[in-house]
Formats: sequence, structure tokens, C-alpha cells
Amino acid sequence: MTKDELRAELERQAQRYKEVYGGEVVTYAAQPDPERKPWRKRSNFLDQAFERELEKIEKERQARVDSAKDTDL
Repeated sequence: MTKDELRAELERQAQRYKEVYGGEVVTYAAQPDPERKPWRKRSNFLDQAFERELEKIEKERQARVDSAKDTDL
């Protein structure tokens, strides 16, 4: 069934409803889908451990850079 055929069928049914039941057909525009918030992953134990390791490595690297600066002076 094409869109045009579907539109014609719906129009026919609306006309029939008006004639048979004497009712009024009101059509509404489709409501937009609600906006979705971006998905966020909760950090699990492994993610937290990975973050701690990165922080530890960064501190060690910073300590090496600082100690290298101290010896250069």
C-alpha cells in the first residue's frame, strides 16, 4: 500500500464516520519525540582502578620532571 493509497483510505474512513455517525473528525500533527539526554556510562571497579593507575603514573612522571629540574639547577 502506497502513501497515496493510505491517504485515500483514511479519507474514505473519515467521510464514512461523518456520514454514518454524524461525528466530527479532528486530525492532529504528530508530537515530536522527546529529546534524549546523552548516555553516560557509570564507571565500574575496573574503570576506577584504571583511573587510579593513570593518576599514579602521572604523579610519578611529574615527580621525575621535578627532580630533573632540581638537579639541573
